[in-house]
Amino acid sequence: MILVETLRQLGLYIPLRFYAVPAACHAVITDLYFRLAPGNEPPARAGATEVTCRARVSALRRDPDHRVTGLRLDATFTVCGLAFGQGGGGVRFLSDAQYRALRGRSARVGMVTPAPEAAYRPPAAELSVNHPQDAVLAVAGGRLLLSPADPLHPFLFDHPTDHVPGMALLEAARQAASYGSRGTLGRPRAGRMKAVRFTELAPPARVLCTQYDSTCVFRVTQGDTRTAYGTLSYS
Repeated sequence: MILVETLRQLGLYIPLRFYAVPAACHAVITDLYFRLAPGNEPPARAGATEVTCRARVSALRRDPDHRVTGLRLDATFTVCGLAFGQGGGGVRFLSDAQYRALRGRSARVGMVTPAPEAAYRPPAAELSVNHPQDAVLAVAGGRLLLSPADPLHPFLFDHPTDHVPGMALLEAARQAASYGSRGTLGRPRAGRMKAVRFTELAPPARVLCTQYDSTCVFRVTQGDTRTAYGTLSYS
């Protein structure tokens, strides 16, 4: 997930630094993918590891005034010249007025609504997380609900928002795959996600995940509406 978060930050930094996208714009991620080469990954040691990120921008879109309104970014991650990961995705840039028009009454900063009091929080090991506060799922009525144990989690909810961030959706899917496999599928080697709508802060979104051999297909729904979907691969 650190690779995906790095990709997200590149998708914000590069447009601001090299394409004159105003800092006040709202960046909306439309889709993303990632792939890891486990044999090439640097070992986890104490201290920092110098990682080179080589990024390529494509599908640049501009408005009639030549302002950038969207692009695609693909990145390769290397250590000592050896590539261990790839990722990419699409992003749109909206002015504050455009964003407010798109979101309407939903454009209110808040926190994710918790699951019902009777909901069950699975043990950390079943979700493949290091600490109970890293859990983002709860079980209520036999359904997996997106309900973070820490609604101010420094990694998943690091800034005020009026919707559920994409990183939280992807982590919810990962935890759902782990829970459904009783902890055996904890660390995906590849994945894709497409957000078709904003996932609102309320009511709690449902996360559905189905395993096919070493691949899990997931979707996120609110009510009868699908908001995001994708796959996670473990081989």
